[in-house]
Amino acid sequence: MKPGKFTGMLAAMVLMAAGICGNSSAQTSAAAQAPAKPKSATAAKPASAAYDRALLRPALLRDKAPETFQVKFETTRGDFTVTVTRAWSPLAADRFYTLVKHHYFDNARVFRVVPNFVVQFGISAYPAVTAAWQKATIKDEPVTQKNSAGTLTFAKTNEPNSRTTEIFINLKDNASLDSQGFAPFGAVDGNGMSVVDTFYGQYGDSAGLDQEPMERQGEKYIAEKWPLLDTIKHASLVGTPAAKPAAKTAAKPATAATASDVIRQKGR
Repeated sequence: MKPGKFTGMLAAMVLMAAGICGNSSAQTSAAAQAPAKPKSATAAKPASAAYDRALLRPALLRDKAPETFQVKFETTRGDFTVTVTRAWSPLAADRFYTLVKHHYFDNARVFRVVPNFVVQFGISAYPAVTAAWQKATIKDEPVTQKNSAGTLTFAKTNEPNSRTTEIFINLKDNASLDSQGFAPFGAVDGNGMSVVDTFYGQYGDSAGLDQEPMERQGEKYIAEKWPLLDTIKHASLVGTPAAKPAAKTAAKPATAATASDVIRQKGR
């Protein structure tokens, strides 16, 4: 073999080796930059992204609720049902019916538990959904029922006509709310309060006051900051309504709203 040819072949082999090393280095760098896979064995599962896309356009969702209907809540503490009576607060009943029909509450946390007062939910697990509903308000209505233990009522701000998606369940008779414009629209059935009363409340009102980041970041933030809060796994329309709850003495129509901070929606 001629020296020149051998030298050329040797040079080619060196270049090929250099090329392989270069590619290997690039792959190692890319691998180093790739995010580590989550440890599925111990990490909490994120909420599924498969929400009803219709929820992103609330202006198109204007269902009228039946005169009475029943909703089943499946939660991390057990199941309970509520019966809604539309005549109590028609706009609230229609809004609640629409939200349940489109599974708004699925995977949402019971983000606020104030023992001997209220539990509150209604911030979606999905930030895009929460954002879509922030300005989808409904008008105020006369308070026709008392905020007695087990009743469901929409939260609101000090501003008029500010109800959107957040709901609280009264843990006791909260008569002081009747004159503040909080209009009940339904009630927990049977012994369902035995489930509601067990929702995790050891955070006190600290979690409830942290609503704005919950709204912006959704389940990811809540799972990291407030992991023990209970979850509504599924809320759905079911069967025939239970026996109509006994009507309480009608409260007087609400005067100027001076809503208590502990059940208002924050930043609305």
